[in-house]
Amino acid sequence: MAGHNETGKKGEKLAAEYLAGKGFTVLHRNWRYSRYEVDIIASKKNVLHFIEVKTRRSASFGLPEDNADKKKIRNLAEAAEEFMTQNPGWKLIQFDILSVMLNNNGGAGFYFIEDVYV
Repeated sequence: MAGHNETGKKGEKLAAEYLAGKGFTVLHRNWRYSRYEVDIIASKKNVLHFIEVKTRRSASFGLPEDNADKKKIRNLAEAAEEFMTQNPGWKLIQFDILSVMLNNNGGAGFYFIEDVYV
């Protein structure tokens, strides 16, 4: 597996643990529909969160969240629309970005950007 894929998988695993520690219930990881994928779908206090996880090992090429552009958020919204069709009943939804910066000692830093929109 390519290094960037391993970094992404590790970041998503750490992100799910981070969210669980913050009181979120992780419902799905890597939920797919057609050509879309949602990294994490979680709930907290009756709000359904669609979360894009971005991970990097260094800031040499920018911060992880810099890579979550308008197209990425639009794709997240498209996938969320289908998820809501398949899983009706949620009244409140939110789109978030969770930035994960891996460090050399095996730990990570997190930056959670809530309620993003295009």
